Amino acid sequence: MAEKTHQTTKEVPKRNDEESATTTTSSSQEFNRQKRRKIFQYIAIFIVFQIIVISVFVLVVMRVKSPKVTLSDVDLQSLKTATLPSPTFDVVLGAEVRIKNSNFGPYKFEDGVVSFTYEGIVVGQVLIPKGKVGMKSTKEVDVTVSLSSANLAGFGNNNLGSELSAGVLTLSSITVMKGKVELMGIIKKNKAAEMNCFLAFDLPSNMLRTLDCQ
Repeated sequence: MAEKTHQTTKEVPKRNDEESATTTTSSSQEFNRQKRRKIFQYIAIFIVFQIIVISVFVLVVMRVKSPKVTLSDVDLQSLKTATLPSPTFDVVLGAEVRIKNSNFGPYKFEDGVVSFTYEGIVVGQVLIPKGKVGMKSTKEVDVTVSLSSANLAGFGNNNLGSELSAGVLTLSSITVMKGKVELMGIIKKNKAAEMNCFLAFDLPSNMLRTLDCQ
């Protein structure tokens, strides 16, 4: 009986060792599973972050917008008008042509012409030489242009006589400037900058009353 009791006593620690080993193995496997789960989570977060960065880059940085051209700082240097024997005007004005580039790359434009019209008929033009506008920048070009009603001869049926009698002269200024926006030094997109401005001069005061550019 003593021998059997002794044998039984030896088997108890053995089972404890096996249970301990099993518990340790189970804990190790659970730790590894949690570790792999965290790694997958980090990878998923990184992928989502990269998708967001690429989307923002494509939608914001790589999106190419048409530059804008506007007329500003118009200075009426000379103004002569007459209503008899026929309505006429001769105007010399200085102005600033602004070319605004809102892209993340420079805009290189070709020679352009700014035309001034009265009821759709050209009464004067000025050349804008080719140039370059840096990214997120605005380039100002100072111009001086002479406008004359001489080009209106033969068209007739306009409102010039009534306008001059009312002490006002309305003109339009238009242009289309062609060029390319360059991104990252390798991507080039053709873009045209357009301008359509309305000007109204007050004749008694020899001043610009209205300037509205679109």
